[in-house]
Amino acid sequence: MIAFLWAQDRNGVIGNKGTLPWYLPNDLKYFKEMTQGNAVVMGRKTFEGMNKRPLPNRINIVMTNDKEYQAEGVLIMHSRQEVLDFAKDYENDLFITGGSGVFKEFMGDADLLHRTMIDGEFEGDTFIPEIDWTQWKLVNVEQGITDDRNKYPHQFETYTRN
Repeated sequence: MIAFLWAQDRNGVIGNKGTLPWYLPNDLKYFKEMTQGNAVVMGRKTFEGMNKRPLPNRINIVMTNDKEYQAEGVLIMHSRQEVLDFAKDYENDLFITGGSGVFKEFMGDADLLHRTMIDGEFEGDTFIPEIDWTQWKLVNVEQGITDDRNKYPHQFETYTRN
């Protein structure tokens, strides 16, 4: 199964200067719970925004056009087809985690969307690509808890393809 997993603000912002424009521990915990034991696919800029550190207990796949690119602890792939070939034989879930170009590349391949919707507006330079919401059905919404550490109202949404 191929799923998208991302957090966004009201305006579709998903990143700013290679990092998340907010600090929301609930979302980080949700991301970890969803992806542990599975594979995550991200672009080179997203990976480098994480200080080039692979996420533990996951297969980390970094997509790049740079044929010379190397990084420790990750699989480097150069095309959508290479990732799809991997997914075909992979028994667990494959999560597309960003950035914008990687989401756009796999828009027609996703079976599920997991979106953290943050009720706020943030400065950003990276946006979730346009999604044709007529192809998707909202199947679950869970309100996130706002507290001293999680200052922004948010909810976790899951969509299946119609």
